Amino acid sequence: MSDSPGAITPLHSVSVAGVVVREDGRVLAIRRADNGAWEPPGGVLELAESIEDGVRREVYEETGIKVGVERLTGVYKNVSRGVVALVFRCRPESGAERLSDESVEVAWLTPDEVSDRMAEVYAVRVLDALREDTTPSIRSHDGRRLL
Repeated sequence: MSDSPGAITPLHSVSVAGVVVREDGRVLAIRRADNGAWEPPGGVLELAESIEDGVRREVYEETGIKVGVERLTGVYKNVSRGVVALVFRCRPESGAERLSDESVEVAWLTPDEVSDRMAEVYAVRVLDALREDTTPSIRSHDGRRLL
């Protein structure tokens, strides 16, 4: 970053998402109300909340499922929109699936269904979270394709 006068400080938005994995290996997903796309539940982190609280809040708001946050599985940057997404593997703890203003469908998908239904930039987040390797992935994309 430049320290020269008039330099523009980049602004980024931070979002969080939960890849909720059941004991049978199925993953919680939503079909978004605004664009019909399948994604793991998540959204923008609020200023006053911790990262883990944001994950729990977003998953519950969009699906009705309360989760325990296990570990960070990836950091993803949308270079065209300036959004950094922190993705966490979670386990379901309680609740029942329900729709919200943001979700028109909630389903437990197999990894193959994730690959078939989700756009590449979202499917990779889920598949990264399912890996046995506990090192978080760091990836960039343009909103549609990985870079």
